[in-house]
Amino acid sequence: MSGREYGTIIEIGDILVSEDVVLEYFSCDYEKCKGCCCVIGDSGAPLKEDEPELLERDYPVYSGLMSPGGKAAVSEKGFFEIDRDGDIVTPVVPGREECAYSLLEGDGAVFCAIERCYFKGLCRFQKPISCRLYPIRAVDLGGGRTGLNLHRWSICADAFEKGRREGIRVYEFLKEPLTDAYGEEFYSGLSAAAKMLMAAS
Repeated sequence: MSGREYGTIIEIGDILVSEDVVLEYFSCDYEKCKGCCCVIGDSGAPLKEDEPELLERDYPVYSGLMSPGGKAAVSEKGFFEIDRDGDIVTPVVPGREECAYSLLEGDGAVFCAIERCYFKGLCRFQKPISCRLYPIRAVDLGGGRTGLNLHRWSICADAFEKGRREGIRVYEFLKEPLTDAYGEEFYSGLSAAAKMLMAAS
């Protein structure tokens, strides 16, 4: 760990983690947000280079849960698009902010069509890792290094409050996706560093 002007940075191998990831509280409050993060935003969800292939592989399974607009977006754009920053992201429905892979239910609730099929055991890909890691955003720092930062979005205000009430830190809430993305050794190191940082604060 190293102290800097902008807070402590936890360094585990080639991954640099901002202190907010371990000090801030978070617990998704779906009852309040209804999954609006899937239909609000400047662009689709960031994708890793291998994820469009995974999206295409399982498309015949989960596409039946997508909206007509979502299926039309995939038909027109493909399984990904390039946003204005040059990043690979999920396609969005033209004229809207809705992710093409969203599952819209009649009561206004929004789910991920891919994840719904995954939990039913129908497909192998759960959903983009950027979605699973939110509110953590992964940033390519170059030279094989990755930065993990906390993203604060007003629509998740209830989730930060719920995390404080329940005493759940961001890194604890995201144990499974962090482990899937970076490995058990990384998560063990992050947990140990978090305990040291909290003891010192």
